[in-house]
Amino acid sequence: MGMPQKTVAFQTLGCKLNQYDTQSLMELFRQRDYSIVDFSEPADVYVINTCTVTGNGERKSRQAINRAIRGNAQALVVVTGCYAQTSPGEIMGMDGVDLVIGNQDRGRLVDLVEEIAAGQRPQVLVGDIFQAREFEELPVTEFTGRTRATMKIQEGCNQFCTYCKIPYARGPSRSRSLGAIVAEAQRLVEQGFREIVLTGIHLGAYGQDLRPRSNLAAVIQALHSIENLARIRLGSVDSPEIDDQLIHTMRYHPKACPHLHIPLQAADDQVLRRMRRPYTLQEYRTVIERVREQLPDVAITTDIIVGFPGETAGQFQAALGFVREMGFTRLHVFRYSPRRGTPAATFPEQIPARTKKQRSHQMIQLGQELSLAFHQRHIGRDVEVLWEEPLIDDKGELWEGHTPTYVKVKAYRTQGEPGDIQMVKIKGADEEGIWGKVVEELPGQA
Repeated sequence: MGMPQKTVAFQTLGCKLNQYDTQSLMELFRQRDYSIVDFSEPADVYVINTCTVTGNGERKSRQAINRAIRGNAQALVVVTGCYAQTSPGEIMGMDGVDLVIGNQDRGRLVDLVEEIAAGQRPQVLVGDIFQAREFEELPVTEFTGRTRATMKIQEGCNQFCTYCKIPYARGPSRSRSLGAIVAEAQRLVEQGFREIVLTGIHLGAYGQDLRPRSNLAAVIQALHSIENLARIRLGSVDSPEIDDQLIHTMRYHPKACPHLHIPLQAADDQVLRRMRRPYTLQEYRTVIERVREQLPDVAITTDIIVGFPGETAGQFQAALGFVREMGFTRLHVFRYSPRRGTPAATFPEQIPARTKKQRSHQMIQLGQELSLAFHQRHIGRDVEVLWEEPLIDDKGELWEGHTPTYVKVKAYRTQGEPGDIQMVKIKGADEEGIWGKVVEELPGQA
């Protein structure tokens, strides 16, 4: 009998990138023969990948850390991610935390865990993230049972918006080489993924730090030739980075999904200036118009922050008007929360919580109205759907998938696999998505 297998459990807070990073860390532990168990079960090691983008993210991160500490006194508790990078002292002050590791050096994580298990003392490994110059290659090869894989191609941000802690947590912008991107994409496609979502902390800055310089258009072109890859989707891209070359590339490369997430954050020039966002409203509007001219079926989704310090009732009303005028297909609404160590946290005229709540409620309602209108435009049309998974249903197999514009579709299927692409005639719509009847297999699909 050998030694019983060591176990590790993960808890991830925050964004898609954190989920991606957790997948990479799981891989590192798997390669060293650890077995991965659920966070609610006893484990030898607990890894909490934290978030600092909102106060809520930090609170949930602390709750998860406490849960791990309480759960098993013998276990090693490791904290990584953005909250670990920006407030290591605070976390190390929590009794029972053994290792705090920031957003670098994570390739050494398993070694460090084993050193500590062998009796080394608790450690804080948070380097100066501003010294980071290289993209940290952590391969991800498994996204269990998914048809859509997320691939991180850029890390860090040089922007320093006044409300945001991310540059402090993730460091300067650094890009992954085109060769590494294509190699990982090929590996994902071999595993059966049909869609790849390109993500980054400041995705539009991709390639500016590479020599020779590169950009997102080049990534789309490079991935387009991968045979069984059906869709290439972009994560979030700031409006100044959406140039004619990128729009043109999306238009003439059919695998590029006609869906752009273009963060607005505020719909008032004064507020944008105070946020240090690098565009005016008019510049933003012009970009949206150019995109729609070239990509008539495009879905444009956005992020918006309500209750930024000094936002007046009038500015908020104007924001509602601008959002309606832009006809976004989905809104991600955030209530401003002061992040310690950022300039905006010290701005005068912080907005009361009740006002922020009311404004966010109104903005979310408008978002639902816009989503519904966009979804209703699909009724009567045939749309292409990449199937993801069957939903348990008593009438047979109800499946769920997404259109190229990232609208959720439901329909009954008698046979087929995740990753199939089919045409569906749309019969109905609500705020959440659309539903209909499968028309036929697309040619060339098994």
